[in-house]
Amino acid sequence: MADMSSIDVSMDANNLYREEIVTDRQAGTLRMMVPITSLGTPDPARATLYVGEAQLMTQVGPLPISFEVEGKTLSEAIANYGTAAKGAIERTVAELQEMRRQAASGLIVPGAGGAGMGGMPGGGFAAGGRGGGKIQMP
Repeated sequence: MADMSSIDVSMDANNLYREEIVTDRQAGTLRMMVPITSLGTPDPARATLYVGEAQLMTQVGPLPISFEVEGKTLSEAIANYGTAAKGAIERTVAELQEMRRQAASGLIVPGAGGAGMGGMPGGGFAAGGRGGGKIQMP
């Protein structure tokens, strides 16, 4: 077992967010990441972040997808949700097709991720990731 004493699990008191969930109960969900101080009060020096969530139905069940949604206000994020969701779904489908192609050809690609569901890359926003090219789990 690894030495756990060297692992840093402290929270960054200067980078705190309160999550608020907004949904229309049809198309999807927006998570509002509202910046706060370590006292729990709003931090107007930082912008609110918006993270969209959707599901892609696959042969093995629903695959949750998270993606950043541009917007300075909630109304802008709502207006941009569809475009951001479409882009995230297109990237996810392309990645699934590439993983299927690699699996069919028997190729082993270094750094493609070997754990989880068939080497499916994880990620998400926990480590400051953006809605880039990897499948992201909420």
